[in-house]
Amino acid sequence: MKSEQDREQLINEINLLLHQAYDSTLDEIYALFKRIEAEEDENDLRAYHAAKSDLENNSSIAWEDIKKEIANERKKNVA
Repeated sequence: MKSEQDREQLINEINLLLHQAYDSTLDEIYALFKRIEAEEDENDLRAYHAAKSDLENNSSIAWEDIKKEIANERKKNVA
């Protein structure tokens, strides 16, 4: 996971490049972001169903723990 300072620097560098990009490039980048977001949502949904199935089969796992694990996995994917 990147530090907050590393994230800020990377975002600033990306922002600089975005301001220099052609409109068609911006459209492609936007489409890529949307595709990535859809994949992440799909992965979250799969994880939810897997966790729900595990919970139904093994009631000793707390739902709050499952939600925390899903959130942690999402944070890892963002970094």
